[in-house]
Amino acid sequence: MWVTAGARALESQLPQPDVTVNSVDSLWINLALPAHSCDKYPAKQHARNVARKLGATHGLIFIAGQPTANWRDSDQEKPFRQRRYFYYLSGVNEPDCSLTYDVALDQLTLYIPDFDLHRAIWMGPTLSREDAQNQYDVDRLVRGRVKNSVLYLVHASEIPAGLPTELPLDSAQLLPAINAARAIKDDYEIRMIRHANEISGLAHRKVLEGIRKMANESEIEGLFLNVCTSNGARNQAYQIIAASGPNAAVLHYSRNDDSLLGKPLVCLDAGAEWHCYASDVTRTFPPSGYWPSNEAVDIYEIVERMQEECIKRIRRGTRFRAVHELANDIAIEGLMSLGVLRGGSHHEINRSGASKVFFPHGLGHHVGLEVHDVSGSPIMAYDAGRVPLPNSEALTARRSFVPLPESDSLLEEGMVVTVEPGLYFSPLALANARKQPYAKYIDFEAAERYVPIGGVRIEDDILVTANGNENLTTAPKGDEALAIIRGHA
Repeated sequence: MWVTAGARALESQLPQPDVTVNSVDSLWINLALPAHSCDKYPAKQHARNVARKLGATHGLIFIAGQPTANWRDSDQEKPFRQRRYFYYLSGVNEPDCSLTYDVALDQLTLYIPDFDLHRAIWMGPTLSREDAQNQYDVDRLVRGRVKNSVLYLVHASEIPAGLPTELPLDSAQLLPAINAARAIKDDYEIRMIRHANEISGLAHRKVLEGIRKMANESEIEGLFLNVCTSNGARNQAYQIIAASGPNAAVLHYSRNDDSLLGKPLVCLDAGAEWHCYASDVTRTFPPSGYWPSNEAVDIYEIVERMQEECIKRIRRGTRFRAVHELANDIAIEGLMSLGVLRGGSHHEINRSGASKVFFPHGLGHHVGLEVHDVSGSPIMAYDAGRVPLPNSEALTARRSFVPLPESDSLLEEGMVVTVEPGLYFSPLALANARKQPYAKYIDFEAAERYVPIGGVRIEDDILVTANGNENLTTAPKGDEALAIIRGHA
């Protein structure tokens, strides 16, 4: 183990003409730790994964973490949220740090700021050498890098000062390489996402248990936050959506301040974050514990079927876009049975785009360090040369998924994706639809009957496994949720 601290700039500590990096500041921590010392964040393995995606045999990766910053015109600090690209390669959730990874030498180096007595007195101690030694999977820095090796950056604007002018810089390849690496979660990451879901499940359950005594959406948000915080999850993966009645037709509703009085349904989209890893969970339920109308139960059952059928098809080698098409087919079929869509065949309505008025978003997305996590190619990637097939039978793996062009986005073992179908009845969307060519396929009088419902969305986080999938979401839904609201579970 080797630890060095000093106030000199990093370029004065590294030999020329090797790569030099100015860190955000000046404590230089270089640690060599055995892999079995504890269950550390797998930073070195992540760095190696990125190097493989880069296809590089030498070079230096540099990433700065999130610095401390005040709000504009204020002496108050912004809430700290670590930069996810930095966290993926370090596991460090502290401000004002940076890192380098030497590809040829397989050396990961963490840079942290000097001890600041004033800050420690006011804000508490900053990261110490002892903490770094115990927590982080980083190596000591070894001199003698390959001269003129490439410096890889996420963005060109992040070039550190003081570098040799002849140093080759590459700001094009690192970002897509990390994106591709982050799409596949390792065991450690899956444990973090699983635990985030467990806490979210507890919070959703508590809301169901207390919903009949609540009078305002704000009480839903407050209780959810309380449960998460009490269980160690201080941060939410995204802003809570506690939307009742017509508010649920607003996809990212966040006011959460409306009365629950007379509202037929509540759509609660909320997920805790655990050690920077997200969960993403949505449940829709009647606050009374009983379905308030045939319209409410009809829409819920369509969305429930959309989700159940799509989750069955989440497996390695599946094209996610095809699963989305299946959800859309089920939505069209259900809305036709209710008379909301009419005047044409299933195929004609599908091709017209009329169903997007009611199902306007994709079926899901990756989940990881971001709630909408990154990947090498978009999860909804679509082969432009392929015409969407109108019936769901054509979406089975054997008939629809092979052969595929290399540009298509296939699910792989270790990916975590959401399956979140929804149906919404937005007055704004319906008013706009009246002006569109596909208006002939919509019975607007029938659609208006569902406007008080707002919308229904059900969302789970699904892990792609070697033999199929695993649902990581533990929040109650369906009949189980109704039983909890009624006090029977």
